Amino acid sequence: MNLELAWGRLRRRYLRRFRPSYVQQMLEKRAGRCDNCPHDIIDQRDLKFFRNVCGYRFPDEVDLFRKPSRTRLARAGRAEVVSFSLVLGVLAILCGLAAGLVHLIFLAPLDVVLVLWLFVISFFRDPERSIPTDPNALVSPADGTITHIEEVDEPDFPSGRAFRISIFLSVFNVHVNRAPRTARVLDVRYFPGAFLDARHRECPVRNEQLWLDLEEPSSQRLVRVKQISGAIARRIVCWLRPGEEVATGQRFGMIKFGSRTEVLLPTGEAMEVRAKIGDKVKGGSSVLLTFTKPQQALS
Repeated sequence: MNLELAWGRLRRRYLRRFRPSYVQQMLEKRAGRCDNCPHDIIDQRDLKFFRNVCGYRFPDEVDLFRKPSRTRLARAGRAEVVSFSLVLGVLAILCGLAAGLVHLIFLAPLDVVLVLWLFVISFFRDPERSIPTDPNALVSPADGTITHIEEVDEPDFPSGRAFRISIFLSVFNVHVNRAPRTARVLDVRYFPGAFLDARHRECPVRNEQLWLDLEEPSSQRLVRVKQISGAIARRIVCWLRPGEEVATGQRFGMIKFGSRTEVLLPTGEAMEVRAKIGDKVKGGSSVLLTFTKPQQALS
């Protein structure tokens, strides 16, 4: 994160020095209000870490968070991809030179470097997904394996209980998170915590996590998505802000290097659960359950 912030400062200096016309163009497109804003915002890239706490915004046509990446790599992981590629690239060159000038034994570490680079590229991949068109479907918010389907205590839910589906994301899964339903963002809350293994029974209670509360427009049904860190994951990313609308399957964030994602609903919903423990699911395309009876709007 510190590396990305430093790169942002350098990029903004360059833009102001050599591309003042671009800076003025983005200033004219910038909308919203952020009184006494502590963030230096030139374009949408500067909102990467502050989008859900900063009042500025940009039109959809220039908002990178609304567009899929042309490289099929997660935008939130671009800095890591570039950094790892530079470091591993230098190591690969050194190993190649050593193999040619000293001994072929240096080809062995070269293979290790290449495998590590392929792992980094694989981890930050962001493939397109076929989004189900069924209006009653709730899709998976993440790639991974279903580990829990159960009712749990959730004090601020109606009746203090919630129906929960938990998904474990290994380091080999896609880590981009997607909205399970079309809804409006009610709240985004971050909670610091521990970094237990994402499969640990106390992980949902003790680990660092971010809660995304969504409200469906017609039924006002509450849907909560929890991004939970794991033993390796040390960074949760969510760029949504309260009041925004999201569509089913839309990207909203990611968790870096192994984690857990949960989706919670009020108990008593009329629904057919289509997933089962042990199932492998894909974010935005796998249907976890379907609602069998529309929920009545709250009066």
